Amino acid sequence: MTVYSTAAVIIYLVFSPFIACLFSGVDRIVTARMQGRRGPKLMQPWYDIVKLFSKESTSVNDIQKILVMAHCFFAIFSGAIFFAGGDVLLVLFALTMAEVFLILAAYSVNAAYSEIGAQRELLQMMAYEPMTLLTAVGFYLSTGSFRVDEIINTELPLVIKMPGFFIGFCFILIVKFRKSPFDLSTSHHAHQELIKGLTGDLSGPGYGFSELAELYEEILMLGIAGLFFITSDPISFLWAFIAIVLIMFCMSLIDNIFPRVKWEVLLKTAWLVTLFAGGMNLVILSYIGK
Repeated sequence: MTVYSTAAVIIYLVFSPFIACLFSGVDRIVTARMQGRRGPKLMQPWYDIVKLFSKESTSVNDIQKILVMAHCFFAIFSGAIFFAGGDVLLVLFALTMAEVFLILAAYSVNAAYSEIGAQRELLQMMAYEPMTLLTAVGFYLSTGSFRVDEIINTELPLVIKMPGFFIGFCFILIVKFRKSPFDLSTSHHAHQELIKGLTGDLSGPGYGFSELAELYEEILMLGIAGLFFITSDPISFLWAFIAIVLIMFCMSLIDNIFPRVKWEVLLKTAWLVTLFAGGMNLVILSYIGK
């Protein structure tokens, strides 16, 4: 790795939880304002995680601990590969492994709500995985490489060549971040009948590691979204940050406007967006490549 990629990985490992908590805190405040409430403190998400790690370590069984730790490790590992300028496909595969370990942790406790949450999380993976893989293919067709350090050396923002992929990726971010109307497996709000479902049987440090992994995943996914705007021009990082802020605001708005849908609607909607937004853009890129 180069000096820059090493520095990027260190910044990611050290500061990602704080930055993600900042984003989450702003999201909670914006949500509260939309609902006519005052809302929590800006860094309340960080205080919540610190409190979880200060509690007694309890778990339903030993395998649950191992699976949750594996989930956290692969979530952090996938982000480290991305910010080191590595292969986008490897990043997505490692991130998928992280989700698989979390699902296995939910199944391992043999509890009703956790199992239902795990089943719904599998459905959500079926909804967003095709679009994430198509996005990686789109990066390759646009730049000739899957490597992040080569993708960001383009002269023009990739969103110009990949508007369909960008729209589709922003859509699946709603699913990935478990925002309404697609918060089927678990939710940050009490309006969902499972409430914590997927992570309902996690507590203390175990639940803390799950939340920590979610913070690292959030920064990684937003980093991939920013990849559509980053070029060889350093000023493009500013445009990428502005785009990420707008994406987060739109997700908060959607989260407060739409009620939760059934899993059938999730799959149909996600696959239709993948087919039309991603598929049509893929055809156009393939034609341009020829």
